[in-house]
Amino acid sequence: MQGVTRRGPGELETEVLAALWSHDGPATAAEVQQLVDAGLAYTTVLTILTRLHEKGVLTREKRGRSFVFAPVEDEAGLAARQMRELLDTQPDRARVLARFVSDLSAADETMLRRLFRGTGRT
Repeated sequence: MQGVTRRGPGELETEVLAALWSHDGPATAAEVQQLVDAGLAYTTVLTILTRLHEKGVLTREKRGRSFVFAPVEDEAGLAARQMRELLDTQPDRARVLARFVSDLSAADETMLRRLFRGTGRT
């Protein structure tokens, strides 16, 4: 298969999510296919949308003879959710959090401190 570039794991899901985040409201598989514009087959787009729905990342609602899909959260919300889910799998949560914080840049550490102050935590 000369000239075909294989995507890495999760890249198609990321492209589909980016398309949905940029779209104004829910979208059908055909609309997402046009938004992604990567030569993807309709069935491939529908499979990705279905998988994202099964993972709880997208909502799916019947409209006429097809479904429309919409992200459950924005990009930041999804990233935070994925971080929480990963953290929940760790037996020593405190150690993981301590390591995470110790590896932050000075700017990120300052931002975290500001965020904690803004929510009333110190």
